[in-house]
Amino acid sequence: MEKSRLRQQFAFSLLFGLWFPCCITQTTPPNRVSPTPTPSPSPRSQTERLKVRLAGYPRKHNEGRIELFYKGEWGTICDDDFSITNAHVLCRHLGFVEATGWTHSAKYGKGQGKIWLDNVLCNGGEKSIESCKSRGWGNSDCTHDEDAGVVCKDERIPGFVDSNVIDAQVDESKVEEVRLRPVVATAKKQLPITEGVVEVKYKDGWAQICDLGWTIKNTHVVCGMLGFPHERKVNKNFYKLYLERQKNYFYIHSVACAGTEVHLAACPLEFSKPNATKSCTGGMPAVVSCMPGPLFMQNSGLKKKPKTSNNVRLKGGARRGEGRVEVLKDTEWGTVCDDRWNLQSASVVCRELGFGSAKEALTGARMGQGMGPIYMNEVKCLGHEKSIWNCPFKNTTSENCQHMEDAAVRCNVPYMGLENSIRIVGGRNSYEGRVEVQVGSKWGTVCSTGWTTKEAMVVCRQLGLGYSMHAVNETWYWDSSNVTEMAMSGVKCVGNEMSLSQCQHHKTLSCQKAAAKFAAGVICSETASDLVLNASLVQQTVYIEDRPLHMLYCAAEEDCLSKSASKANWPYGHRRLLRFSSQIHNIGRADFKPKAGRHSWVWHACHGHYHSMDIFTHYDLLTANGTKVAEGHKASFCLEDTDCQEGVSKRYECANFGDQGITVGCWDLYRHDIDCQWIDITDVKPGNYIMQIVINPNYEVAESDFTNNGMKCNCKYDGHRIWFHNCHIGDAFSEEAERRFEKYPGQLNNKIS
Repeated sequence: MEKSRLRQQFAFSLLFGLWFPCCITQTTPPNRVSPTPTPSPSPRSQTERLKVRLAGYPRKHNEGRIELFYKGEWGTICDDDFSITNAHVLCRHLGFVEATGWTHSAKYGKGQGKIWLDNVLCNGGEKSIESCKSRGWGNSDCTHDEDAGVVCKDERIPGFVDSNVIDAQVDESKVEEVRLRPVVATAKKQLPITEGVVEVKYKDGWAQICDLGWTIKNTHVVCGMLGFPHERKVNKNFYKLYLERQKNYFYIHSVACAGTEVHLAACPLEFSKPNATKSCTGGMPAVVSCMPGPLFMQNSGLKKKPKTSNNVRLKGGARRGEGRVEVLKDTEWGTVCDDRWNLQSASVVCRELGFGSAKEALTGARMGQGMGPIYMNEVKCLGHEKSIWNCPFKNTTSENCQHMEDAAVRCNVPYMGLENSIRIVGGRNSYEGRVEVQVGSKWGTVCSTGWTTKEAMVVCRQLGLGYSMHAVNETWYWDSSNVTEMAMSGVKCVGNEMSLSQCQHHKTLSCQKAAAKFAAGVICSETASDLVLNASLVQQTVYIEDRPLHMLYCAAEEDCLSKSASKANWPYGHRRLLRFSSQIHNIGRADFKPKAGRHSWVWHACHGHYHSMDIFTHYDLLTANGTKVAEGHKASFCLEDTDCQEGVSKRYECANFGDQGITVGCWDLYRHDIDCQWIDITDVKPGNYIMQIVINPNYEVAESDFTNNGMKCNCKYDGHRIWFHNCHIGDAFSEEAERRFEKYPGQLNNKIS
């Protein structure tokens, strides 16, 4: 026993000798809501701008009780003297173009806390509700029975992104940040930090929490805040002797979490009294150990790594741990409607995917709209469920939910320090610049040979700057006064990596264009487009046409026929064409616009319009093993808004050298009867095939999600007729269903056998 104690004392003495206050810690960033952008600064200050949100029930993404965040507290507006002009101003705060109505007498339920404004009188043109006349902040003779609400027109202000965010409503003046301070020497050298002393930001330093009465539920909340889905038991005896020798300041005396909170500040807390000399008698600083999700495990030594859900996923997000929530039912993926969507339900999704608790629950398709079925509505998780499928929910119908109400999440993720090994310099602002990476102790540029949107996407993600808008191959026009030597070449990414160092790259530097002006660069953006093909329309419109050669001169000029057409006896004979319609939707959060400027568009006299992209779509007919038997022309279309969702206006039209693109919420339709909307199958033998369409195949224009750019159909051709079956977007089916699709055996009597 004595030897054991001596060994323990020696171990702690060694730790004490090695330990010093460590700057590498696992920290929660302060909970932030991106400020609502307004054209001019708020009267209160140039750094603090008014936050506005919709609350209550039955709240939709564009209607609800209006609440304002002022002096660290959310409050409501009284309905006295309220008018549609007030509603216009408030809707613009929220990113909508205008209001269509307003409500009185707490239609969306009674709020809590302050009633910030009363007798508000706007003329409708104000840039902020603060500019309107009122009785002044907090001066009201109303009760919450008179809380006002607004109904906004469901049309977004172009470029507006900060709305429909449900975040933790806690008093951060008490607990702003939480971190784990590692004690064991080996834990300090690797990220993420998964075990250590729980500390909270206090004044200019950090303070501890007394562990008297500390429970596993408290640990669950702390781990969730730090980006970890699960917690582990910690060896308190290991820490006790060491921590007794340290000078501790116990800011929080006790914590009593229920385990479902998303922030420590949301738990009942007892703060230490200022004059207390010993506020943790018989206790010690709280210590926790967290289990990271599979994405963030660094040689954990675990024999069995925890699994994440295979029937829930996130789509369309720029960063790890954020995106539109999609769930798998039977064999098809679908979305979740945002009615009653909250942080508890969002946290269940985050944890089952291997992240921490939810930082934000997002409504109103903030991460883009889905295209498949909507499976869930009014999800009511308590917060402790293992999966969203274990939570109560209602099935949806097209009448009560549409994809503009798709729910999304932003999850807490562990701090990995990835942004410290990369930077962008020389650009005109902090969203663009020349890429520099740290190799060892030196910084250097990246060779731009082979530099594409996929590599640029990884850079923007690693820096936390959203999506890549452009991959820049020549950076001579940016400031080059402090250009470093080249440090990395041959970079080739899949596109989903967390850092550029995880991509393939040359072990030895090799770059044909090593001059500084050819260094790789990026332009990042918080939003991006997302193109998806209407698969069912392809299936419904397919047919065969034998078209005379004398009607195909224009098509031949644009390379829309197979190679054998050049050997045909023009103008006699015909070509057999597989025709179909394509309807391409932009379900993202930014307009899809061609990379090339108007000055470089190519005029095609035969068809009488400009082509803004050399390659926009590939059409291919494949055998079951993937061999190509026929291909459509690599379509270089004229991009325009053929039609839009209700409330969305067209912006792009090809006629008269107009701007080309596809607006968010709109689609571009290429009818089956226009030139080049086909595959030339003149030389194809009867059999079973796979029809494949890929939009934006060379990633020429940035999108938030490239996995849904492809579409496949099972195809049966008997030499005279053709049938399409199971047409679907590339990521619409489960992996099992996709495997069955690839093994398609053929069809009998127009039904798949």
